[in-house]
Amino acid sequence: MGMSGSRIMLFDDCVLKIVRYGERNAETVRVMRWLEGKLPVPKVLCFEQDAEHQYLLMSRVPGMMACDPYWLERPRELAALLAEGLERLWRVDVSDCPRSRDPDAELREAASRVRNHLVDVSRAEPSAFGPGGFRDPEELLGWLEDHRPSFEPVLSHGDFCLPNIFLHDGGISGFIDLGDAGIGDKWRDVALCCRSLKHNFDGSYGGKVYPDFDPNLLFDALGIEPDREKLRYYTLLDELF
Repeated sequence: MGMSGSRIMLFDDCVLKIVRYGERNAETVRVMRWLEGKLPVPKVLCFEQDAEHQYLLMSRVPGMMACDPYWLERPRELAALLAEGLERLWRVDVSDCPRSRDPDAELREAASRVRNHLVDVSRAEPSAFGPGGFRDPEELLGWLEDHRPSFEPVLSHGDFCLPNIFLHDGGISGFIDLGDAGIGDKWRDVALCCRSLKHNFDGSYGGKVYPDFDPNLLFDALGIEPDREKLRYYTLLDELF
């Protein structure tokens, strides 16, 4: 599953990810190696590349994805585990983190994607573009540049969605898909987690509706009030990626 276009080969104890050649893939490997011993992440076993592709062999994370029906039927327990995962990220010392994903870096990359017509609006939230939303990615980028929020730096996963969080024996067993991990704003992960929860529970992903989900469960588990402006900002920013 996912939208990256990567080819994934699963083995009993390892995973091979094959992607098109790109500088940021090597950055991801550096971050993954830096995270070893700090968080439960896949161990980089080998990284090779040729003129067209890069090959990342990594250890396989145990457990099941947080979007497994087992957990969707237990929303309160799931929210508590996701909150634990976010807090574990935020406790990591980022003083020597090898990658920054601060708002300036995010907006530079977003601008490049807009200039090169890489934004697929068909995958956006229905309210992002069109009536009641933005005219096109250029208008959204302008709004994001004019409304950048205050920065609360933490270790950010970058794509804290349910399929990227693995659970086992009642705890977090691993974080995967770390292509956007680095120093980032804490609310980006919260925003993407909220969107992922909403669409897994309302049937947008998987087709089954779980009516008992309360979107405030995550904030109750974190013990914080939702910052609606930042949640909207980072959800909209993700539409350009």
